[in-house]
Amino acid sequence: MAIHDTIPDRIELVEVGPRDGLQNEKVLIETADKLALVGRAIAAGARRIEVTSFVNPRRVPQMADADAVCAGLPERDDVAYIGLVLNARGAERAIATGRIDQLGAVCVATDAFAIANQGQTSDESAEAAMEIVAMAKAAGLSGQVTIAASFGCPFAGRVEEARVIELAARLAAAGPVEIAIADTIGCGNPAQAARLVAGVRQVAPGLPVRVHFHNTRGSGLANVWAAVLAGASVVDASIGGIGGCPFAPGAAGNVASEDVVYMLERAGVATGIDLPEIIAASQWLGGIMGRTLPGMAARAPLFPQAIEGA
Repeated sequence: MAIHDTIPDRIELVEVGPRDGLQNEKVLIETADKLALVGRAIAAGARRIEVTSFVNPRRVPQMADADAVCAGLPERDDVAYIGLVLNARGAERAIATGRIDQLGAVCVATDAFAIANQGQTSDESAEAAMEIVAMAKAAGLSGQVTIAASFGCPFAGRVEEARVIELAARLAAAGPVEIAIADTIGCGNPAQAARLVAGVRQVAPGLPVRVHFHNTRGSGLANVWAAVLAGASVVDASIGGIGGCPFAPGAAGNVASEDVVYMLERAGVATGIDLPEIIAASQWLGGIMGRTLPGMAARAPLFPQAIEGA
């Protein structure tokens, strides 16, 4: 098959900067700045935004203001706000805000990382994720599941692709709106991304596949491209390329929203995101955080530029 036959017309971008982007930052970001980041993402065209996580604030201090963030979210019928939850208690908290539209559950592909991240085995994390999806549905919301450490584990090393596919098949039975595979420590490669997306699609027919890549080793954008060609229809990205996991040693930032938008839009894949707006958001966030952020498109001249008089 020619490559142009496999390029989709459009993907959906989920902005994860307010949650996954900020959760590993050592300097606490003010609630008002988190809400400003959400507002800038919306202005750039983001219509699904992971706004916070409902976790133990002692373990993830950056997310201690989850309820305050939710209380300040703009009233938008056209924007879905996602709250990450790891257990039933977190799901109850998210539902109680009345502002979260979708619960994001996490299943982990290995016991070692599941215990570090959630205090339970891999199989137990799958059961918890399925319970969270059921709780979301019962509350009139939707639920989504991400399989963390799908590409490799910071403690166990290699992860068998068959294990990830097996988990995806189990999770699909719970009826989530999509299944995501996450390269939590940024160790994956494009061939692996294509195989995993194809495998998940095979065992979960009809369910969108979402992908979440970290750029720890510089392969994030290549993995996004391979995943999209293999049929992934939803891509996570973080303004500025910030992010990491407090419980995954060595995990670096997410793929940058502006870099993903530049790559896909230039290749003819619509994202619904305005590139100059998302670049401006990245530059603003860099000012808030007092450093140059990892995203590349925000550090390069805008291309293509409008030519005066043309």
